[in-house]
Amino acid sequence: MANNDNGNNNLETLNEIHKGLVMGMESLSVISEKVGDQNFKDNLDYQYKQYGQILDRVNNLYTSYGHKADDTGVMEKVMGWSAIQMQTIGDKSNSKISEMLIQGNNMGIIKGVKLLNKGNLDNEVRDILDEFVREQENNVEQLKKFL
Repeated sequence: MANNDNGNNNLETLNEIHKGLVMGMESLSVISEKVGDQNFKDNLDYQYKQYGQILDRVNNLYTSYGHKADDTGVMEKVMGWSAIQMQTIGDKSNSKISEMLIQGNNMGIIKGVKLLNKGNLDNEVRDILDEFVREQENNVEQLKKFL
């Protein structure tokens, strides 16, 4: 359980993971509708499920700290949706979509590693953060096949 020294750091970290997962899941939902290739769609569905499992762990841990995750703002959701629409308006190829998703995963990896390097996290939070980073690294490797 969190102590006073790192309780806020744990909650901030959980909040960042939560935001990354929710944004990732929403992006995958929007993008999946644009994909015609069943193999690629299956890959995106798998990523979505993995994110959902990590999100469940984050939400359960939030509860153990006596908090609830901050909701992703409507504006962030609209901006994410708009960006996807604009980037795929002329090119809905597997390569273009993979490139977009790789960029998003790389941003998540960078954010996650920075949080890991910051340190001072409870073991449970660190474990979830490690899993979050590993999952995004795995996603990048899988998405390379579709470039």
